[in-house]
Amino acid sequence: MNADFIEAIGQLAREKGINLDLLFEAIESALISAYKKNFGGSGNVRVDIDRQSGSIHVFALKKVVEALTDPQEEILLEDAKLVDPNFTIGDIVEQQVTPRNFGRVAAQTAKQIVVQRIREAERGQIYEEFTDRESDIVNGIVQRVDGRNVIIDLGRIEAVLPQSEQVAGEHYYPGQRLKAYVIEVRKTTKGPQVSISRSHPGLLKRLLELEVPELHDGVVELKALAREAGSRSKIAVWARDGNVDAVGACVGPKGMRIQSIVNELHNEKIDVIEYRSEPAEYVANALNPAKVSEVIIDEANKIANVVVPDYQLSLAIGKEGQNARLAAKLTGWKIDIKSESQAEAQGAV
Repeated sequence: MNADFIEAIGQLAREKGINLDLLFEAIESALISAYKKNFGGSGNVRVDIDRQSGSIHVFALKKVVEALTDPQEEILLEDAKLVDPNFTIGDIVEQQVTPRNFGRVAAQTAKQIVVQRIREAERGQIYEEFTDRESDIVNGIVQRVDGRNVIIDLGRIEAVLPQSEQVAGEHYYPGQRLKAYVIEVRKTTKGPQVSISRSHPGLLKRLLELEVPELHDGVVELKALAREAGSRSKIAVWARDGNVDAVGACVGPKGMRIQSIVNELHNEKIDVIEYRSEPAEYVANALNPAKVSEVIIDEANKIANVVVPDYQLSLAIGKEGQNARLAAKLTGWKIDIKSESQAEAQGAV
């Protein structure tokens, strides 16, 4: 190695945020192995790299003894005193054993270590960056469909969208731009692995925060969210300021804010309802767009008995029970829906 090589190592270390001393220590450690492998060296050795000139020296480390039992590890006291009269029994003597053509092996080894450490540093930086983005949204481009997984290019790294986190009915193709929710970042032997989701409720939550400044600023609070990805979602919002219309803030002028989210979620329907602390009012709101005649709360069993006009029954229940199911998830109440005629027949009204 020469001074130019040392300078190049220093520049790379600064650019990649690698501790230069630790890098040189790693190179020196690797050179010990290279020396023993290529030149048949054995025993304790030390490698020293001059940080300025790049010159390399290999030293054999030998313990000073009275009687020699292992020439590779030990040196007689009388021989040690020829090096320095101050040596005594138990001291360590360093003898230079640098091979003539060690520089070529050293340069090759150093390059390998530098490349390895740079790769490790970059992986570490990427891991830290995306660990901080867990439970957040990322923008990516579909790179390829690999079996049942979709590989998304996030710029510095590829993320995996597993089948379990895909939305039924969504089709993914190379070049497609997507927003996704980061569910997990793991360290692996091949570097960080980022797992993302299109079906997680957190994706809708983050999209709302991006589109609705009042949510991001805390003026409006998202109290609850229920999602059946790709089909329909319900969100309950509440304004800290009585002068603010929480539902209107989320829907936006002419519905532009909520429509932007609907478009990103490929036409998933989103019901925005006003949160109420009073359970009967909250359940009635949650069944939107159906109109509710009456809600009778059974506190002991956590059941909300709901009565709706006859013509609103199918709307309140929803296709395959979806509207009632989402309302129950949103409110945390078991919801039992009857029409007015059913309720009258049972003497409930």
